[in-house]
Formats: sequence, C-alpha cells, structure tokens
Amino acid sequence: MRQSVEHTPIRVLVLGMGKTGAFVARYCADHGDEVTLYGGLAARPGGQGDELAACGVDVVYGTEDVQGDYDLCVASPGISEFSDFFRAAKSHAAEIVSEPEFAWRESPECWIAITGTNGKTTTTTFVRDILRGAGRRATAVGNIGYLCTEAVTKREEGEWFVAELSSFQLAVSRCLHPRVAVLLNVTPDHIAWHKTLENYAAAKEKAFANLGAGDLAVVAVGDDWCRAIADRLDARGLRVCRLNLAGDPDTPCAAFVRDGRLMVRLDGVEHALCAADDLQIKGVHNVENALAAATAALEVGVPDADVESGLRAFVPLEHRIEPCGELDGVRFVDDSKATNTDAVEKALTAFAPGSIVLLLGGHDKGTDLSSLAAAVVRDCTAAVCYGDAGPRLAAALRACAPDVGMVHEAPHMAEALDLACGIAQPGQTVLLSPACSSFDEFSGFEERGRVFKRLVADRIRAGR
Repeated sequence: MRQSVEHTPIRVLVLGMGKTGAFVARYCADHGDEVTLYGGLAARPGGQGDELAACGVDVVYGTEDVQGDYDLCVASPGISEFSDFFRAAKSHAAEIVSEPEFAWRESPECWIAITGTNGKTTTTTFVRDILRGAGRRATAVGNIGYLCTEAVTKREEGEWFVAELSSFQLAVSRCLHPRVAVLLNVTPDHIAWHKTLENYAAAKEKAFANLGAGDLAVVAVGDDWCRAIADRLDARGLRVCRLNLAGDPDTPCAAFVRDGRLMVRLDGVEHALCAADDLQIKGVHNVENALAAATAALEVGVPDADVESGLRAFVPLEHRIEPCGELDGVRFVDDSKATNTDAVEKALTAFAPGSIVLLLGGHDKGTDLSSLAAAVVRDCTAAVCYGDAGPRLAAALRACAPDVGMVHEAPHMAEALDLACGIAQPGQTVLLSPACSSFDEFSGFEERGRVFKRLVADRIRAGR
C-alpha cells in the first residue's frame, strides 16, 4: 500500500460520483493528493458531494467540460472511452486509468485477473474459495462488487486479489500486470459502450497486455475471438494454457476433460482432478469455469488435493443456475444473471433436453436471436416470452419451431411464471434464464432473481 509519508502529492482528476469515483477521490485526498471530481451532467450539490468537499475534494457539478491540468485521471466504469466526457478528461490529464488499474499501482503483488463475457463471477469466487480452502489469504475484488482500492486499504501481507474485471475496466488499463490472467469467452455484449465487437474483444485482451514469461495466460478457446487471442499470446512467447472442452489441445499448458475427469497440464506436468460429474455446479460452461479456476490455483502453488477438494465443495452462486424450490415434481431454477443469449445457451446444457420450460424476456439488447432460437427449440419443451423483448423473442422462436405452440407470451415475469407452472410436468424444470437485461421491470438482475424466488416460494407455500 502507498504510504502517504513517502508520497509526493499529485493532481488527480476523478470522473463520476458513484461508488467508484467517491471512494477513489476520498482515498487520494486522504493520501495528500490534490483531487478534483467531476460528477457529470446529472450531479447536483448535496449529500455525498458535500461529504467529499469536506474531505478536501474539489467537486464540480452539472458539467462534463473538464478544465485544468492533472497528473492522473481515474474514470468510473460507467463512462465510455468513446464519450465526450472521457475525451474531455483525456485532453486534460497526463494519463487516464480505471479503478482496478489505480489499485494495482498502489499494491501490485499477487493478482489473478478473470474476465470474459460470461462466467466471470463464478470463476472469480471459485478461485478465491479454492485458495482459502488451501489456507491462503484471498479476496475477490473488482466487478464482483468489492472495490479494488477499498480492498487495498485492508490488504494483508501475502493476500491474493482475485479480480473480476469487466471490459469497461480493462479498456482503461495500461500497466495492470496480474500473475495469472483468465479469459473465459467473448460473445456480443456491451456494444453500445464499446461501439464495436472488435473494441469489446480488444478490451478483454488487455488483461494479458503486461504478462511476462513467468506468468500464465489461461484462454478458453471455445470461440473464434478467444482462439485468435490465444494465437497472438503464443506469438508473444507467453505461457498460454488453452482451455478446451472439445479435447486435449496437446500443448505444454492445457486444461481439458479426459474420460470424464478434469485435467490440467502445466509445463508438461499433468494434474488429474475430480470427475466433471462430481461438481455441484452443472452445465458445460461450469465445467469450463471449474477448469479455469483449478488452473489458476495450481499455477500459484495450491496442491492438487486442495484444488480437488475446492472443486467438489463449490456450490452454485445466487442467480446463476440456482435451484430455488420444487413443487409437485416441478423444479424451479433462478438463472437471472443470464443477461445475454450466449449465457442462456450455456445454461440449457445443465438440463436434460426436453425437460425445460424456459422464461425469456426483459429489456431488449437488440442482439441476433438465431442461435438462441435454435437452442431453445432443440432443448426446451416450451418457452414463455415476456417484457419489452417478449414479442421479438417469440417471433424468433416461432420462426424456428416446427411446433409454434411451444411458444407463449406474457406481459411480465410474474404472469410468465404463472403460464410456465401451468405447462410444466413432473420431472421438468421451470428455468428463468432471460437472455435480456432487466431494466424494463427491475433495477437489475439481482432484483429480478429475488422476485422470481419470492414468487416461487409463495407458490410452494400455497401448495400450487
């Protein structure tokens, strides 16, 4: 951690007055920096702004017209690098970085970085839990909800930071250098923020930008974007562990499944771990997440036995293929975190084909639905489409389904659940895996999942 007695104060610009901006501004002010925070167009005096001002922060409200000269700018993740606000700040600062990058500069030892379109939180938590189970100090930080900079203020000697990093955070990084970096997948998401899928993929790739010969890059090569990234990392001479569920990549570092067993090979040495069927988290994507977590843990010295114990012990996270009850032989599962089509397609692999009544809907991201429609028609007995995206989802499914009667529509999630309960038979699963964001009806996927579970619990209590 930075010690203020050894620190030469600098001029710091902070963009955004949410959780990230406010904490970074206060942290810098506490360390003697000259701090200016621009809250943005919607920011108004009062509340948190007044508290920051009392700490010595110069708070600017209601404008994105940045003035002055700064040694460093820290941008909140909600501010796109292509926005006028970001560009204005960049023209007035010597450099501009993300909050995780800032925290890494303050305390750069023992970082593991996890990124990807889907699976980041599960894998981050998985790595943390395996490390803790082996007696290591480990904390999950970053996009998972615990600010990296806040964690720095409480960090213990030798503690590992397992950092879930979003594309927003990585896009604005320059020097971030983890010991292990993991990329799980790249599928279309957040295009409005990044402008193009190429920019989005490039942001993910920045997790590996500063790795050296002694570090490890773990790349799941299940999509074209990740395969291309792995090839570029190879060309740089890095140690690249290709994670491939299709079979052994036959490379010195690899993660795969052989005869049903999770296998990790590091520099030619194989580690045979538990069977994929022994995992408590289900679905092909969770086998991939488990392999990624095991690889990272093995790379930083966790013994095989402790890795295997951690793999067997890990349970589903909230809103991620989370069982939430059973009634009259029908199971209910909350996968509210599946906010894009790729996440839903992967979730379907956790269940027997033909056993799923799927709830799809929410705020329409406008993504292509052809692949999703084919998977739903193949694997589900019925689908109930709801919310703003409901009509477009239903149309895509009907265009693909030989039996258009499998597709149903409802105005909201609660009515969709009512319909699903009337359709589902004993032995089947009602799965909320929406493929959409939740902002047409809820504050976020967390609220959507909690409401779904409450509605299910109410039905179970009523016995119908």
